[in-house]
Amino acid sequence: MIIYTTIAQLVIAISVAYVWIFRFDNIVTEFKQFGLSDLTRNIVGASKMALATLLITGIWFPTLVFIPALAMAFLMVCAQFFHFKVKNPWFKHLPSLLLLALSLFVALSVS
Repeated sequence: MIIYTTIAQLVIAISVAYVWIFRFDNIVTEFKQFGLSDLTRNIVGASKMALATLLITGIWFPTLVFIPALAMAFLMVCAQFFHFKVKNPWFKHLPSLLLLALSLFVALSVS
């Protein structure tokens, strides 16, 4: 089970980093669509990057994983809420839904 948890941590962290670093233009567009401020976007981005870093660090220090995994799951629930609020099509919901499931899997695996 440890190997699956580690893989999930890596998938979450790499996905978040990829989206927030290399696809930042899409993030800007989505946050404008959601009606959220630049400050909110920056706080969410910094939080997600910090949590992703903790999930990677948690591979070697497992005690660091539970709270970041739950916090990441919370942010993904928030993403789902905003996708529903603006009535995005289902394919727009899928990335955050998958990351929500993986975050909950990680949190439950290490608790």
